[in-house]
Amino acid sequence: MAKKKDIKSYDTYALVTGAAGGMGAIYSERLALMGYNLIMVDINEDRLSQAAQNIKDKVVDEKFNVIPMVQDLSVMDAAESIKARADEAGAVVEVLVNNAGLLFATGIAETSPKRLKLMMMVHCMTPLLLCREFVPGMKERHNGYVLNVSSLAAWMEWPAIGMYGNTQRFVKGFSRSLRCECKGTGVSVTNAYFGAVDTPLIPLKPSLKKLARNLTVMISPEKAVDKALKATFRRRKGTLPGLLNKIFKPILVILPDFALAWAYRKFGHYFVNI
Repeated sequence: MAKKKDIKSYDTYALVTGAAGGMGAIYSERLALMGYNLIMVDINEDRLSQAAQNIKDKVVDEKFNVIPMVQDLSVMDAAESIKARADEAGAVVEVLVNNAGLLFATGIAETSPKRLKLMMMVHCMTPLLLCREFVPGMKERHNGYVLNVSSLAAWMEWPAIGMYGNTQRFVKGFSRSLRCECKGTGVSVTNAYFGAVDTPLIPLKPSLKKLARNLTVMISPEKAVDKALKATFRRRKGTLPGLLNKIFKPILVILPDFALAWAYRKFGHYFVNI
């Protein structure tokens, strides 16, 4: 696990989106055990309440505080609302983890406008605006960490995951711009470029997931979180876990259109339309 605080002071907050389950809940627990209070953001009130309680049960420190925030990240004023409630609670956010994500494994022309808008808002607009809301305060305090969760798909404008890949490319791009703008301010911006992580977000059949794990192409969510937090607190610009992912990344961008079209016709049925 990444270690940042030698003394668990619980004087500042880490904000995690998509915190009710999966990797978001793991990020939240890891950060709480490192000495951060939490702002846990998710749209699912019941699951969020349970996840927050689970962490409270594990952190035996009367100074620890967790603020569950129920919020739809697909609405335009989501970031503004989160910042207002954080300010009202007197929460000083030192760590921002833009983790929330979704994946629709369908062709662009077959994906509903509602789902396309949802992906654009959750992956692109709200993380961008959350950075806009919280980074200025980090700069004023000369200390802060931003972790934007992207994907190996940022280099893959592939059929069936084309919109997902292009939203992740946006995250990759704006994070680099922000990172350069924050140089010398005490604020770092880190990207996590995960390949396949064994979570419900990956719409593969169980047999294919098992094969991916055996080939070490797919990693556990716990390992992914630990790699990302380690890179964040070392103020690295990014992390891409997995040797095979590093090997194949330069190949992904040179695959010709005809090869991708053939693969889509041949293997598209293995994806599950969720």
